[in-house]
Amino acid sequence: MSRRELERVEVMGRVGSQSLKLVHAAEILQLSYRQVKRLWKRYQEGGAAVLKHGHAGKTSNRGKAEKFRRKVLRLVAAKYSGSEEERFGPTLAAEHLAEEDGLAVDAETLRRWMLQEGLWTRRRKRKAYRQRRERKRHFGELVQLDGSFHDWLEGRGPEGCLMDMVDDATSTVLCRLGTQETIWAAVGVLRAWIGKYGVPRALYTDWKNVYKRQATESERVCGEAP
Repeated sequence: MSRRELERVEVMGRVGSQSLKLVHAAEILQLSYRQVKRLWKRYQEGGAAVLKHGHAGKTSNRGKAEKFRRKVLRLVAAKYSGSEEERFGPTLAAEHLAEEDGLAVDAETLRRWMLQEGLWTRRRKRKAYRQRRERKRHFGELVQLDGSFHDWLEGRGPEGCLMDMVDDATSTVLCRLGTQETIWAAVGVLRAWIGKYGVPRALYTDWKNVYKRQATESERVCGEAP
């Protein structure tokens, strides 16, 4: 008997000798009064033997599961393992185990087992690492220019295009609101910036069609970008 079972036998024996009440037996065994009442009834009918766990002496389900697990992993290692290019993934291995070996095992369960045994590794596609560019150190080294369409007037007028310039080092902003993103709108906000802050050392903008001139005949012949 287990320690817990022996304790129950001892307590029920005290109840039988009338040295202990059922309500106090429930407190000692940390069970409800109804559970102890059923336990006492079983003890009266069959004695200490009936308090022994029904699976005592039998092979546990846990043992059977471990035996099955080892068998599956031996087959995976022998038939479905190898280099990263050769070995089967858990889903495919589970299919072959069922079809060829008559062993039904859930693919997710097999994945966990294979990971634990080193028969499978998670391979994740990593995005290309892009290092964040550091900001320029001084005002005017780089100014960014862009146009953004939005309902800037909040329904009180037509939608427009906000042409804005932002200094990379200090986030200083200068904007002009127009109807379209055109070369003239870009030149207008750039002229306003130069008038207020001077000529920036470098200008960055998205490579949109509005900022690209038509190719010359020679550029078209040579395939050069204008």
